[in-house]
Amino acid sequence: MFKAKNFTRNIRPYVEAELAHAHKMQNQNNQRCAFTHLENAHVLGQASTRLHVAVHVQMLLWAVKQGNIGEFFGQLLRIVGAATKTVFGLVPHGNTGGANVSPFKAMPIKTNLKTILEKAHSNEDKN
Repeated sequence: MFKAKNFTRNIRPYVEAELAHAHKMQNQNNQRCAFTHLENAHVLGQASTRLHVAVHVQMLLWAVKQGNIGEFFGQLLRIVGAATKTVFGLVPHGNTGGANVSPFKAMPIKTNLKTILEKAHSNEDKN
């Protein structure tokens, strides 16, 4: 459990940066790019229950703003899953978190995100 707290602390700035980029893109009416940043935040934060749920809530809000009913209901399901399954490590690594992919499908992780994840995990014991 202690390591998970360290991971959350280590990865949080990267997740928050992706969420900030998503918000900026939404304000610039670049919705596809905004959702890509939400997906990146999901990949980075999905090992932390708190961050995992927070990213799905942001995806749900994105869906509301877009009037995207499929994404809205998909995110409701994923919020429940993130809140109840993450603590047990029951997450498909690399999954981008959108309703356009199965919530059970592991996916390849982008190189830049993989580097960030490795750094966050390698610093778990140092904090």
